[in-house]
Formats: sequence, structure tokens, C-alpha cells
Amino acid sequence: MNQVIRQRLDALRKVMEAEGVDYYIVPTADFHNSEYVDDYFKVREFLSGFTGSNGTLVVGGKEACLWTDGRYFIQAESELEGSGIELMRMQEEGVPTIEEYLKERMGKGETLGFDGRVVDTAFGCRLEKDLAEKEIRFRYEKDLADEVWEDRPSLPCQTIMVLDEAICGKSAVEKMADVRRELSARKADAILLSKLDDLMWLLNIRGGDVECNPVALSYAYLTGTECYYFIQEGEVTPQLREHADACGIILKGYGEVADFLKGRREKECVLYDGKNTSYALYRTLQEKGACIDGKNPTELMKAIKNPVELANMEKVYLKDSAAVCKFIYWLKSNIGKIPITEVTAAQYLDDLRRNTEGCLDLSFPTISGYQENAAMMHYEATPECCKTLAPEGMLLVDSGGQYLGGTTDVTRTIVLGPVSQEMKKHFTAVAVGMLQLSNARFLYGCTGRNLDILARGPLWNLDMDYKCGTGHGVGYILNVHEGPQGIRWRYMEGIGEAVIEPGMDVTNEPGVYIEGSYGIRTENVMVAKNGTKNGDGQFMYFDTLTFVPIDLDAIDTAYMEPGQIAMLNRYHAQVREKMAPFMTAEEMEWLEAATREVG
Repeated sequence: MNQVIRQRLDALRKVMEAEGVDYYIVPTADFHNSEYVDDYFKVREFLSGFTGSNGTLVVGGKEACLWTDGRYFIQAESELEGSGIELMRMQEEGVPTIEEYLKERMGKGETLGFDGRVVDTAFGCRLEKDLAEKEIRFRYEKDLADEVWEDRPSLPCQTIMVLDEAICGKSAVEKMADVRRELSARKADAILLSKLDDLMWLLNIRGGDVECNPVALSYAYLTGTECYYFIQEGEVTPQLREHADACGIILKGYGEVADFLKGRREKECVLYDGKNTSYALYRTLQEKGACIDGKNPTELMKAIKNPVELANMEKVYLKDSAAVCKFIYWLKSNIGKIPITEVTAAQYLDDLRRNTEGCLDLSFPTISGYQENAAMMHYEATPECCKTLAPEGMLLVDSGGQYLGGTTDVTRTIVLGPVSQEMKKHFTAVAVGMLQLSNARFLYGCTGRNLDILARGPLWNLDMDYKCGTGHGVGYILNVHEGPQGIRWRYMEGIGEAVIEPGMDVTNEPGVYIEGSYGIRTENVMVAKNGTKNGDGQFMYFDTLTFVPIDLDAIDTAYMEPGQIAMLNRYHAQVREKMAPFMTAEEMEWLEAATREVG
């Protein structure tokens, strides 16, 4: 395979030479800076062989490097072997950023190339600033990889679904009015929306152009009186046309957005989000007139779920938790009796979900990692390369579903047989961290950085860490990863933080990852709620949405304090109560044992 990668890189270098490009950047992105991308946009994967969801490839005349984060270090090292591509471990000591690398390597007056439609404005502007002293020229108008990838898939084009207000809790007209008020407050005349989940939320529609993410490739341009929606003609249904007419939305072709922006009114000041607007469209805006780089107001509005959404989510999470409980019962009942692999285990769970009322799809491909494979945070087993499960060790399963009423995300590490004392110690520390964060009481005004220590502390006490955040927001029938809220410990220059607002949902997923040995993660989803308000301020707490047992076969109460044991027992009592209506007699017998009091 990696000989093929070398050939592809050589082909790209020939195109670069013909175009006068010295270095070429290939990010993992579509035209909207989406986290997950359709096959059409998997250029970095095609050129590097690295299949993770995050990474940026930089190709020079003789060398090539790939940057990715801690979730993928193990996977990337394996997949890049023999390709001639050097792995750059982001945020590790001594590892330069892409900007630093290019500043060091590029000669004065050389040319840097990239497809400006898939590089976001923020990154493009950083490159401009950092490479200015070397007088680097930019070529962003052409996708050079398109000349190398001969059998490239076509652009996705699926039909649009319009959501009923009873599902959304608020009409598209009301949401557009809210955004217009925010535009007025920011002294802007219009907003360009490129971020797909923001678009879907604003207009109360969903699509199918990205695997597991119910979004459609599109743009929106909202003024004080008009809303233009740019969408592929093949995605437009009679239902969408009716919805657009009712809401005052003007439909236009997907490919018309650049020319539309070139023709906008001279004095029209446009708000755009530089982190999610392409560099190419930014340059178009800039050339035409005034523009303001700022967060989409839709991002925060979307993150705070309304009462209808929260009520629907509670119902959805009960059904989803029941599917996971049934899966764990099946797995523990059959391990060692019938052949089960990482793949067939995941398929069994996927089928349980898909057969659950209201399920539309998975929210991401199920991660099913046994033993050392679980140490790779985003491991993906395939039928051609997967482990067979045995009655020993642990299986980590991270999964979720898209339902007409919510998006789910849950991880459990399941004991299949004997485990070491070290495993129990680490498993218990992870469980304690998850429970401590679940039971947090905090004042309004806290961000996730104030709370991360509750989950991470038990591992830091062991001089251990996990190379990722503790939690992220979850969309509503949208992307499983959503901002602006998150839970992480690290301060990062230029990375904003969001106050935890009532109605925000967030995952809670500490973990342990021992390379070559095992991985452990326990994940619930929680919703922030207002608690007591007094002279000291507005206190807040989290309500848990996920109700799935934490495997007691790997819990050692010797590593727990009495209060932590009480938290575990309270949670398991809730699991028994919430799941009882969904279980058969046999499943309930197992569940009662799996959630028994300990300590």
C-alpha cells in the first residue's frame, strides 16, 4: 500500500512542479471545514494512507509530513510506515506547528499552494502573517490533487428532510429573527453561514451528504430582510420548496455562492466565522467590501437545547441506553460460546440501534477495540483486519445513534474475562473521574476548564493522563461533536472557551490508553441545569442522560473513597430503575446483578 502512496506523492510533485508550487498543504476538510468529510473530500487520506478523521499533510519537493493529534498517534505511526511521510505529533515537545515548519523550510519568494475552498480563513490568515517576512506567494485557486486522483468519487447529493416544529421546538422564522437581532447588535448587515450543522439548525432541515452527520452541502446568506440558501438542485424536494416559500427563503444553486458574494451591495457589512469559512470565500468577501470575523451566533443558540429538544433527548437516551444494555448482556452471555470478532460485536450493536424506534442512522462508525486495539482512541476494525474476542481482557465500545429526537454518544469498556490488578486500578480511576464530574456542583460562569480536574484528577494522582479533552457538546439530530462548550484542562492561545449554560449537553469521557496493551474509556452524556440561586450566585449541576452499567468486574473499591462508592451505587440504582421497562426477564436478572451495590 505504501508503495502506492509514494507513487501518488511523486505524481503530486510533478503537478506541483508544473504549476510552480514548492510546498502544498492538504487538510482534512470539505468546503465547510466539517469534522467528518465525504469520500469526495478525502484527499489527504488518498495521498497519505492515513485514515484518521483529523490530520494535515504538507508535501514539499523531497519531503512530506503529516500532523495529527494525540487520538491518532498510534494509528498514524502504523499507517504511515514505509510511505516516506514523517509523523508530526501535535502539541508534543519539540514538534513544530505547520506554520513554524514552513517558515523554517521555505525559501524567500517561494510559492505555497493549497485548495482555498478547503482551507479555513483562520489558518490561511495565520499562514499569511507567519510567512510574510519570507515574501511567500500563495496559490489557492486550484485543487492540484484533482489531477492526480483519477477515479475520485463524485460530490455527494442526497435529498433534504424538513423537520417539524414539534421536533425542533422553534420555527426557522423565529430562529432567523434571533440571528438578525444578533447581527444588529454586532453592527453587521448580513451573515455568511458556511458551517453545515449551523445551517441545518437554523433552517430546521437535515441532509445526508456526510456519513453519520445529517447535513447537506450548502451555504446561507442572511440579511435583515432576506435569506438566500445555496444548495445543489438534486437535493431540493417539493417539501423543501414549500418550507422555503413559507419561511421566506430564496433557493439558489450551490455553485453560485462565490458569484453572489461578488455581486453583493457595496456598503453591506458581512459577518463570517473565519474558523469555518473557506479562505477562498474570505478573499472574495474581502475584495468586495467590509466584513467582520466573528463566531456564528447560531453556534451558541444551537448548543443551548430548548425544552422541547431536551424532553425529546431524554426519551431518546433511554431507548439508546437500552440498546447498549441489551448488547452488553448478549456479549457477556455469548463470549467463548460463539465466534465473535470486534466487527461482529459492533454489527450486533449497530443492528440493535437501527431496529430501535426513531433511529435514522449511527452518529459515527462504532469503535470496537479489543485489548491493545482499544489503546487507539479512534480505532476502526475491518472484516479483513480485526481481532477475535476471547473470554479474557476487555472490549472498548464507543457508539451512538441519530434519532428523530436526538443524537447519542456512549462508551463502555466491557470485561470479557480475567483482568489484571493494574487494569482494575486504572478502570476504577476512570470510573471515579467520570462519576465525580457527573456529580459536580458549580457556579454559573464556569467553563469546562474549571471542571476538567474532577474527571482527570484520579488519573493525575497516578501520574497518568489521556491525550484529549474530557468532553464535547453533542448536536441535536446533528453532529456528534459540537461546540462551543467542551471540557478540557489545557489553555490554548486563540482557542475560545464557552461558559457552561443551562441546557447545554456535554460528554463526560475520561480514559486510560496503554499502547500495545489495553484501553479504557467510560462515557456518559450530561445536561447542565440551574440549581440553587442565593447570595453567592447561581449554582449549577449536571443531569445524566445515559444509563448503562459500569462493569463491576473491573471495579476495585479498595481504590475508592466511601463517597465515590456511594456515587457509583446511586448511579447503578438509577440504571436499574430507568432500564427496567425495556428489559426482558432474563436481561433484567443480569442487569440487577450488574448494578448491585458494592462496598
